[in-house]
Amino acid sequence: MTDSKTIGVTEVVLRDAHQSLLATRFRYHDMEAALKDLDSVGFWSVESWGGAIFDSCIRYLGEDPWERIRKIKSMMPNTPQQMLLRGQNLLGYKHYSDDVVNKFVECSKKNGVDVFRVFDALNDPRNMHQALQAVIAVEGHAQGTISYTTSPVHTIDLWLDLAKNIQDMGAHSLAIKDMAGLLKPYVAFELVSRLKDELEIPIHMHCHATTGMSVATGVKAIEAGLDNIDTSISSMSMTYGHTPTETLISILDGTNRETGLNIEKLTPVAEHFQKVRRKYKNFEGSLRGVDARILASQVPGGMLTNLENQLKAQDSIERFDEVIHEIPKVREDLGFIPLVTPTSQIVGTQSVINILSGSRYSTVTNEVKSLLKGEYGATPAPVNKDLQQEGIGDGAVITCRPADLLSDDFQSVEEEFKKVVAEKNINAEPSIENVLIYAMFPEIGMNYIENVDNPEFFESEPLEIHELTDSSYLVTVDDHEYSVTLKADNSVTINDGSSINEVVSSPSVAAGTGTVIEAPLGGNIFRTIISEGESVDADTTVLILEAMKMETEIKAPSAGVIGKIFVKPGDTVKPGNPLFEIKS
Repeated sequence: MTDSKTIGVTEVVLRDAHQSLLATRFRYHDMEAALKDLDSVGFWSVESWGGAIFDSCIRYLGEDPWERIRKIKSMMPNTPQQMLLRGQNLLGYKHYSDDVVNKFVECSKKNGVDVFRVFDALNDPRNMHQALQAVIAVEGHAQGTISYTTSPVHTIDLWLDLAKNIQDMGAHSLAIKDMAGLLKPYVAFELVSRLKDELEIPIHMHCHATTGMSVATGVKAIEAGLDNIDTSISSMSMTYGHTPTETLISILDGTNRETGLNIEKLTPVAEHFQKVRRKYKNFEGSLRGVDARILASQVPGGMLTNLENQLKAQDSIERFDEVIHEIPKVREDLGFIPLVTPTSQIVGTQSVINILSGSRYSTVTNEVKSLLKGEYGATPAPVNKDLQQEGIGDGAVITCRPADLLSDDFQSVEEEFKKVVAEKNINAEPSIENVLIYAMFPEIGMNYIENVDNPEFFESEPLEIHELTDSSYLVTVDDHEYSVTLKADNSVTINDGSSINEVVSSPSVAAGTGTVIEAPLGGNIFRTIISEGESVDADTTVLILEAMKMETEIKAPSAGVIGKIFVKPGDTVKPGNPLFEIKS
């Protein structure tokens, strides 16, 4: 390494850092004060959008995701804004037609996105092609991606073939996305060295720190010729997250691979997010160091924190280790797919169901069925044939590009949006932005649009917490301060001795003569398909439960007549809550 070059840095604190550490819960106003300081640093780009941001904004926070990127762009005029785009999945969990992809990319560029990191969860280049072409058409920076993983079928030669395919599609740069921290330093040196020999476009790298290898991997990749690297401000780094920005700058300082960034400019940014992070403490995962289990399970950092939160919601956090051991088994059954959105959610949710139900694949999610059918694209290795038969029967498996089977339907989605808005009497403009929200998230998106002016519909904002002692805190609520004590059982004792505990009520069950079917896991009732009094055969789907962003069909265990249905669409249920009654 004798020649000199400047290493570009992409700061990820506004997107992947809090997605990985805090389940994507940062609200815009908690980031705003740091934006001008971030803009002055001179980053190659700042990742501020995409990934789970869009979903989190409309599902939990009640924020307009389009307004978020517009505000960030206006506050950071000197820094390219970057997003993570799931190829043909956009920001949802299924494939969308090419014209919807085109509209989304065009709209994102108009609202402030400059760099589009395009990936596909299966590394199927057919699923990246349209998004890359759409970015090129609007004169954005089109970055194709290798979603790095390890398995018996994933070799360096495979990555080289994929990278050359991405370059041939016209990508302006290539990203190596190591979402689970599995890329070993010396493997990274070999991979980047060979990529530099084969490619003409710059190479970027994104590594998570969960296994403890990210810093060493980044340094070895830079020694091999890497052009750009992702990092996160120190107060929002490591564990489930990424290499600290200041650490990487300091390591390269004085070498012929300097970043050219002034570390002193990062001090106010680090201090700001150190304070903000405490506010979101309840979303923190339990990891305090390195999790070597990931070397076997391959679970990405963002998936780990979400998995912990999801198991807490199921009242089953004590089964976390069982789920972690189940994940690689499900992954192998599904063709050694990489674990990155949406496949991480697909594998994670199925693994949770397998463990909590006590019987592997007794319930198979709709998304797993879609993957087995080929609706997500070609898997790296063949899927488990027995599971495929169980999931889709003798149905034909898709072998073409899945999006080729979709019609260009943006116009039909727009008309459907107008119809639903009129039926619900919602005051909402049929803007491209709103139609795209509805296109990607029909149920969740419409709930957001309908309740955008009703903050009580969404998650409560975390309280400002100022630490006093190890167990006592000063909590500010509506400009009033209260001294509280946080106990091990998660109860809160206020200074007058009263206690606050979360109370979850279960629906009452009226006495009947049938069998009551209970929720196998917590979630929201997505849709009821059968009505009370209808006759059903065994295995008939009665309702659909949305749990952990995936759809699970709840079926009749035997033939009979549906008695009382205890839930309706939109209801939230806990594990064990009654769903419906069936009479033989």
